[in-house]
Amino acid sequence: MTAEQSLAFLVIGAMMAFFIWGRFRYDVIACSALMLAVAVGIVPFDHAFDGFSDDIVIIVGSALIVSAGVARSGIVDAAIQRFLPNISSVRAQLALLVITVTILSAFIKNIGALAIMIPVAFQFARRSGVTPSVFLMPMAFGSLIGGLMTQVGTSPNIVVSRVRQELTGESFTMFDFTPVGATLAAVGVVFLLFAYRLVPQRTSQHVSVQAAIEITDYTSEAVVAAGSPVIGKSLSHLVKIGDGGAVVIAVFRRGLHVAPLPDIKLEAEDVLLLEGGPDALDRIVSQAKLKIAGDRSPSSTEKTGAEVEAVEAVIGSGSPLEGMSAQRLALFNNHNINLLAVSRQGERLKQRLGSIRLRAGDIVVLQGARRELPSFLQDFGCLPLAQREILLGTIRKATLPLLVLAAAMGSTAVGLVPIPIAFFAAALAMVIFRIIPLRDVYRSVDGPILVMLAALIPVSDSLRTTGGTDVIASWLGTVATGLPPAGALTLILLAAMAVTPFLNNAATVLVMAPIAASFATALGYRPEAFLMAVAIGAGCDFLTPIGHQCNTLVMGPGGYRFSDYPRLGLPLSLVIVIVSIPALMLVWPLR
Repeated sequence: MTAEQSLAFLVIGAMMAFFIWGRFRYDVIACSALMLAVAVGIVPFDHAFDGFSDDIVIIVGSALIVSAGVARSGIVDAAIQRFLPNISSVRAQLALLVITVTILSAFIKNIGALAIMIPVAFQFARRSGVTPSVFLMPMAFGSLIGGLMTQVGTSPNIVVSRVRQELTGESFTMFDFTPVGATLAAVGVVFLLFAYRLVPQRTSQHVSVQAAIEITDYTSEAVVAAGSPVIGKSLSHLVKIGDGGAVVIAVFRRGLHVAPLPDIKLEAEDVLLLEGGPDALDRIVSQAKLKIAGDRSPSSTEKTGAEVEAVEAVIGSGSPLEGMSAQRLALFNNHNINLLAVSRQGERLKQRLGSIRLRAGDIVVLQGARRELPSFLQDFGCLPLAQREILLGTIRKATLPLLVLAAAMGSTAVGLVPIPIAFFAAALAMVIFRIIPLRDVYRSVDGPILVMLAALIPVSDSLRTTGGTDVIASWLGTVATGLPPAGALTLILLAAMAVTPFLNNAATVLVMAPIAASFATALGYRPEAFLMAVAIGAGCDFLTPIGHQCNTLVMGPGGYRFSDYPRLGLPLSLVIVIVSIPALMLVWPLR
């Protein structure tokens, strides 16, 4: 082993140790490892920042934006409410999520399948009162094992088919992977449904800030618009849309107060006084197609080209708003500001929203042009709360985000464009069509995750450029010659699993597949089972967040630490190995 190879192993080993220790944030560790690798000479100066232009960084960043656009549209909430209104058990929710992602991943790119279902996971987490981390890691692992079932399910399957073509003159076909892959997928899904408790319940930093300022007793007003799907349905049906996060405290019909009984039938132009959290209020308003705050909407502001947003603010002592109501101030007509909701500590507000006399200490949700809100808050003595996304009263495009995502995945499925181009174009479309406001685009992209990936790529590649992979291959060749057939097959599978976190999974196949074929030939065996073992090992990185973009994609939203992945991933890897070896030897006989 040369000095450069020794240094590559030492740098990567030290980096992994710091990741597992968890004392420093992962992007800081990755950047430090990159600088150390440059300092000792295993990463050339002119290649130190190659990772920032790598396809994986583009794919992950774009997928985060696309997923945020799908979540923002509200179509996921509407679909769950319509088709799965009563699913509240954590295990039942997990089963639906993991099975769906696993099946989708067999036919579309697994990161696309995962991006579709991440918003559903957040909705289920909110409904069942658990953190999204319970769902996201099992979903990511499900997307990996789902990709094992077909040739197009994951990159290692495609690459190993090409390697077999080069070695034997015959490629694997679309469903040659299905017998073993489907067996592993079924076993893996069952394991995840029972072992999900190994996943620690983490909360991302962004979610923690939101929880600290969460206000759940806002009073808002909405009108049942003509054409609303809740016309003729009971009040309890409407409330159910909010998943218990909001209630109707008053109904005004043709100027008269009507008792808000659960069984009263809603009519067009009914005015509803709602109380609850912003998210629940938004779900009710958007899914029931209600008009928020009377006939006021941001559309008149949007026509001017101004960006509209909603903010939460506290009315300060001595504010000109004290003792005044929105009607008396003519808030919308005079200031182009819309009052969406009011919260008053220790008191339930039962008046119409426009007639509430505001007090110092009231928390209000105000909507207006982004450039006008700061001056209004300053002039009227209002103190903005810590910024969080308030969707109440915003106009969303329901089906367009899904069409954008479908176009991206369809174009990659038929080979029209590469995955990075397709997902980058989809993310750009989310901005161009104003599915995501410009101010929220970079908030959707998890910067530390992308920096970590970009820094790790040249560090990991140093294992290949210094010849470290050749050392591994030589060691495997020495060990495998003394093993029985099942042992040699197991060794190849474990080696592919071990190497994948440091090379991307396609590169792992390119390095390991010729080694596996040489083993088979030297031992007098057919190469198919060994090539399949390489594909399975390269496609099953459950031990780190860096070996596959699906694992990376859920790290930020799930609030996971580096050391969380082996807690579920190590036993799942053992299950995959135990099931794979006999299945491979049965489906692909060695002789």
